[in-house]
Amino acid sequence: MEAAGGGGAPGRARPGQGQGQGQAQPQPQPKGRELFRSQRKESEGSVDCPNLEFEYGDADGHGAELAELYSYTEEPELSHNRRCFEEDFHTQVPGRRWLELDRAQQKAYVMRLLDGLEVVNRDKRLRVARAILYLAQGVFGDCDNEGDVLHWSRHNSFLLYQLGTFSAFLELLNMEIENSQACSSALRKPAISLADSTELRVLLSVMYLMVENIRVERETDPPEWKTCRETFRMELSFPVHTEEPFALLLFTMVTKFCSGHAPHFPMRKVLLLLWKVLLFTLGGFEALQAMKVRRREELGLPPLPEDSIQVVRGMRAASPPTYAIELVEQQQQQQQQQKQRGHRSRRPLMKQDSLDIYNERDPFKNDEGGVDEEENDDVDSGIEGELDLMERDAIIPAMPAQRLPIERVSFPKGLPWAPKVRQKDIEHFLEASRNKFIGFTLGQDTETLIGLPRPIHESVKTLKQHKYVSISDIQIKNEEELEKCPMSLGEEEVQETPCEVLYRAMLYNLPQYMIALLKILLAAAPTSKAKTDSINILADVLPEEMPITVLQSMKLGIDVNRHKEIIVKSISALLLLLLKHFKLNHIYQFEYVSQHLVFANCIPLILKFFNQNIMSYITAKNSISVLDYPHCTVCDLPELTAESLEAGDNNQFCWRNLFSCINLLRILNKLTKWKHSRTMMLVVFKSAPILKRALKVKQAMMQLYVLKLLKIQTKYLGRQWRKSNMKTMSAIYQKVRHRMNDDWAYGNDIDARPWDFQAEECTLRANIEAFNSRRYDKPQDSEFAPVDNCLQSVLGQRLELPEDFHYSYELWLEREVFSQPIRWEELLHCQ
Repeated sequence: MEAAGGGGAPGRARPGQGQGQGQAQPQPQPKGRELFRSQRKESEGSVDCPNLEFEYGDADGHGAELAELYSYTEEPELSHNRRCFEEDFHTQVPGRRWLELDRAQQKAYVMRLLDGLEVVNRDKRLRVARAILYLAQGVFGDCDNEGDVLHWSRHNSFLLYQLGTFSAFLELLNMEIENSQACSSALRKPAISLADSTELRVLLSVMYLMVENIRVERETDPPEWKTCRETFRMELSFPVHTEEPFALLLFTMVTKFCSGHAPHFPMRKVLLLLWKVLLFTLGGFEALQAMKVRRREELGLPPLPEDSIQVVRGMRAASPPTYAIELVEQQQQQQQQQKQRGHRSRRPLMKQDSLDIYNERDPFKNDEGGVDEEENDDVDSGIEGELDLMERDAIIPAMPAQRLPIERVSFPKGLPWAPKVRQKDIEHFLEASRNKFIGFTLGQDTETLIGLPRPIHESVKTLKQHKYVSISDIQIKNEEELEKCPMSLGEEEVQETPCEVLYRAMLYNLPQYMIALLKILLAAAPTSKAKTDSINILADVLPEEMPITVLQSMKLGIDVNRHKEIIVKSISALLLLLLKHFKLNHIYQFEYVSQHLVFANCIPLILKFFNQNIMSYITAKNSISVLDYPHCTVCDLPELTAESLEAGDNNQFCWRNLFSCINLLRILNKLTKWKHSRTMMLVVFKSAPILKRALKVKQAMMQLYVLKLLKIQTKYLGRQWRKSNMKTMSAIYQKVRHRMNDDWAYGNDIDARPWDFQAEECTLRANIEAFNSRRYDKPQDSEFAPVDNCLQSVLGQRLELPEDFHYSYELWLEREVFSQPIRWEELLHCQ
């Protein structure tokens, strides 16, 4: 009934529905329009639901990414690094400044510093490392503004790499990781603080600054910097001095930390460095899109219909109801109630979900209860059954608002996405049509249309026009052929890409890596409370001496919250990168990572994360801008007060928190797409009300991924839910890609049953194990190796024998040949 009726403006309410009166009173309408116009600008900038001007990308601004490396408790160490550098520099180059030296003098001084890293004395080594860190931080003592600091930080990072600093620090990092004395002393201490990870933090900070500064490209970079960048990327991707890529060392640090053997590891710096190394070596979203386009060309597939991120950037966020409309409707409601006082029967007032325009009930549905059945469910019950490490958090109740039926939805003229059809969808359509009109099927034949009516011919033609063949489809088909004919097809040619090298290195410990990352994500989630038996992720933010004043406590509280947000940001970003790159490299690599994430309860964990006031999380002000690097190094710090700390910055939202939320939603989409069993997990954990709350955030990309997750489970939520959430259904129609013969909005044909879900996962797991065994377990491939049965060619082969064999071959002949009896019967049986 919402779409019916041609008259009436889209923003006009329809009063009098209970009495069947379709006309509104003529007097209040102009007032309503005037009130709406006068308050429209004010309502659009409302604190409750602001329109967020957020541009999604690989990372935040360069300065912001460098600032998040340091906690506010590390601020005194910045001046300590400067003192270590200046004390040494003035003895070597008296009366000069770093900025005044030419390139040859700068190289000579850095080489002297690198020689100082090889001394045995641990304290002297640390002082030299701090001096190098000061160089990587941009020699801020000689700079006048933040731009100069960032400029010299990049300049010095390229200089340090060209002189071999990264390799030297990699050796020191390996020494510190294997430092059993530091690990045992940290295990014995009742409380771990910044002091326990001093050496590790200095080493990781230098390496992070070098990776981040060299990774970021600028148009003004000289040609030698571009060459240096490619060399550095190759060094990180393809190991030269070791047998494993650098990222694997960082993954090992994460698992060692989570196992409890190294609680002093500074996890935030490790995770930030791991994320940036993956981003640098594998490539960001633009590089992924370019690789995908190139790969489709190589496989002879049609080009991509669109660039997903570019399409989303052009989409507009859905607007929640404005306050002006609500005021008009309240006035109209009062007038209608005055006219209805003589009537006994009255339409029951309906509860608003207080999320946004999508979360309101169907205004023309007359239910007995008058409230959304889903809001009365305990949304935590399903999640808590699976996550034994999670504690029960109450959902923030929605504030009810009494209002009349809402305005009708106006649909856009064009859809943002090109429709897609899978080969399997065409096969299912033809199978159903043949069963109906002919009485038998032809298997996977999609060409023979004999005996089918003309409309079916047109339908098949339309479906084939929008058929989309993915790279994954080709990979799965090739894998099936390799499994069927391993000998005739020979060994597969695997391209040695950075992604392939990383997967091969991660393969055998990959489950442990995924479990460790999710443990840290759980500990950093705002919905999780501290437990005595959980891992301590605050080791690299807590000072040696705990604060004694209220101001110090507030500052530390902000620092701890900021610390957790940065950890969530880095884990969500690196998991998404791994999933996207593995999926492009080979679908079964992606499925292997996905399955272990699902086994480690990633789905309920992400739902647990969103089971909070997500708007408050996105607009959180856990930052003290005056203490951020590089501002704090070149500007005089004002006196901090409790009022200034509570006020925070003036930003509309927190970039890293919105970035984290979108990443987690994208991960959840990748885990559940085309997987009925995992979609049922969303239903079992009652994710619909949790996801609907996230629609309150007015950001197009975040709303899109929420709507995708709601779309895949609507057929399982029942007809009553769909009738009660027509606004959400309309939003899905407008913003999510259409699959031509997908009946997601009706749920008439639910072909999957619970007993089929288990078989689906088992079949997938068998395919993954067969892929890993065939490609990476080389000893098992020997049974398929060709055998030379020609006696002449076998005896004619020239074998490389060791030198000492020539001196003892007579003894070998006597022992292995002449003294051994020949069993002719066995030899004949072998022939």
